[in-house]
Amino acid sequence: METNALSRRNFLRVSGIAGSALCLGFYFPANAKKGELITVNTADLSGFEFNAWIRIDANGKVTLTDHRAEMGQGSFQSVPQIIAEELEVDLKDINVVFAQGDPVKYGSQITGGSSTIRGSYKKLLKLSATAREMLITAAANKWNVPASECYAGSGYVIHKPSGKKLHYGELVADASKLTPPKEVKLKDASAYKLIRKPLQRMDTPMKTNGEAIFGLDKKLPGMVYAVVERSPRLRGKVKSFDGSAALKVPGVKQVFKIQMMVFNTTRDGVVVIANSTWAAMQGRKALHVEWDESGFEHVNTADIYKAHEDLLKTKEGLSFKKQGDPDGILNKADKKIDVIYQTPYQAHAAMEPLNCIAHYQPDKIEIWGPIQAPDWVQGDITSKFKMPKGKVIVNMTFLGGGFGRKAFLDYTHEAVAISKEIGAPVQVVWTREDDIKQGPYRAGISYRGQGSVENGEISALKFKMAGQNIDHWNGPSRDKANNSTAEGFLKPYYDSIKNLSFADVPYEMPLPNMWWRSVYASTNGFAYESFMNEMAVLAGKDQLDFRRQYLKDERCQALISKMEEVSGWKSRKKNEGFGVAITECFETTVGQVVKVSRNAAGKVKIDKVWAVMDCGWYVNPDIITAQIEGSVVMALGAATIHEITFKDGLVEQHNFYDYLMPRMSDMPLVEVHIMENPADAGGVGEPGLPPFAPALTDAIYDLTGNRIRKLPFNMNAI
Repeated sequence: METNALSRRNFLRVSGIAGSALCLGFYFPANAKKGELITVNTADLSGFEFNAWIRIDANGKVTLTDHRAEMGQGSFQSVPQIIAEELEVDLKDINVVFAQGDPVKYGSQITGGSSTIRGSYKKLLKLSATAREMLITAAANKWNVPASECYAGSGYVIHKPSGKKLHYGELVADASKLTPPKEVKLKDASAYKLIRKPLQRMDTPMKTNGEAIFGLDKKLPGMVYAVVERSPRLRGKVKSFDGSAALKVPGVKQVFKIQMMVFNTTRDGVVVIANSTWAAMQGRKALHVEWDESGFEHVNTADIYKAHEDLLKTKEGLSFKKQGDPDGILNKADKKIDVIYQTPYQAHAAMEPLNCIAHYQPDKIEIWGPIQAPDWVQGDITSKFKMPKGKVIVNMTFLGGGFGRKAFLDYTHEAVAISKEIGAPVQVVWTREDDIKQGPYRAGISYRGQGSVENGEISALKFKMAGQNIDHWNGPSRDKANNSTAEGFLKPYYDSIKNLSFADVPYEMPLPNMWWRSVYASTNGFAYESFMNEMAVLAGKDQLDFRRQYLKDERCQALISKMEEVSGWKSRKKNEGFGVAITECFETTVGQVVKVSRNAAGKVKIDKVWAVMDCGWYVNPDIITAQIEGSVVMALGAATIHEITFKDGLVEQHNFYDYLMPRMSDMPLVEVHIMENPADAGGVGEPGLPPFAPALTDAIYDLTGNRIRKLPFNMNAI
């Protein structure tokens, strides 16, 4: 680092902060992934904007700046648990605040890909241990004793021989003047007192007593409210509109046309501004809008899947991965299968609908809301409104669910555009109908699986997928296979199956598609693991034994043994159906066993789900259990209850009355087991979803002999 001259301003700032607090953070040179640990003194002397990840004040209170969103996944608990462990403070003494969007300060801030813990835990452990060692050194210097005679606990530094102790608050001024040690010793997992413990979440009380601020709770002085009547078709344009009746609604102030960016195209809408959300909604009902829908393909759901099937049967597609000669083996094979699987379009349907507050001013833009990617929003608004990045301030609130939708940039762009038009702060609220009918959606995808068996072993596998590619909406080349063609398929299979190929058959459709929880693994997992179950039957093998034969690495073998043990796989009874699936995404492998039976009315019911997760290093087993249970709920809905369908190019669903959600009575018992091993941390929030559907349909096949290859299906019709 080059040290700049100490200006009067920086001197005052350094002396003011350093004299009252110990502040530690990371500097990310050129937005590098690996940050350099620094104090506020170093940051100011070097001219860096400081990111105070940890701040300990003169009262010993620890403030943690969380650079990622909290949308129910538990970062407001897991991250403090990491900090408290190595810092040796009580959890109750940690206050968590959201960081503003700034990739220069914080690196990547996207809450997606199950990356919050796996992407930050090593930095956080080191940061906390560094602060602890600096406080110990400060105390040892005060006492004029060796630091080796001192230790930290519950926010104090204690001198072992004498029993003397000093509170962290008494030490921060001296500690802040020290140079952080380059290397610190971290605890062994066997010494953890907080990490790996099922501690209750600290954000639960505030989320149940109304203290937590979600997007819709935030208010600004002089703020008005807006709803938007948007084109029901992505490329539909406003031909004309009449807002006279809307302006007669009490509270309605303005009506005007707006455009929002959706990827690299635009969507038209008519905005109603009012003094309350209710008034704006009533004003929208009184609008009359005529849309120009010329040139739009009026597609139906059945047409989409028919096109998929035709492509899978007639096109080889773009090769993603190929080893050996699967085509040659399949052409000569006597014992083989050739089947198609299909998965539906899905809405995100987060419990909190989209909303965003924006205040456009000539010299700055400020945003508040439930945002999964504040750094992306900052960059997007900077580009689109030609405002210097430092003048675009993105503030996160709590999110009531996101699942990828709130990492998208359309709703924040729209809010800023409306605020600029009216010259005032505005809160734009999407209704549930807006959210479900506008998208973007998880794309519906079809798969063709071809496989052969010789002497009871796989001789060849060939997979092709046809469906919309998320990457194509952002404009890259169409001549490359979908980067996620094989997502969800376990890597050890590549070592044991000699003849194997994956291909992507491009399919274009003007329907906005986007990430959805576990992204392509949620659809790939159903196809690939269902096919492996069919291959096991073709080979005459038990499904778990079959996988053990091909997943030969140590972690997979241990996971399979655990699945077999906890589910009682080897002692299955008559009139019970058992199914299995194992998938991998975001560096975590999850195996699930599903048990089904028939109820007194003869209907198939799900009795129990056993989920075994290998995520390597982890923080809180209760949060993991909650995430897997939530994943099973979401997977159950997508497999058996809801889907987005299209008629004449329009979405047919509106709200929860026709985009149904699983009920409590639908939910089976879920038993979660976490594998213990020294591997690096993997993701937790998403990997529990993909194995459920293939395990469920395998269980149904085991019970009924009915092989399900198309989702969703009706449990009551089996």
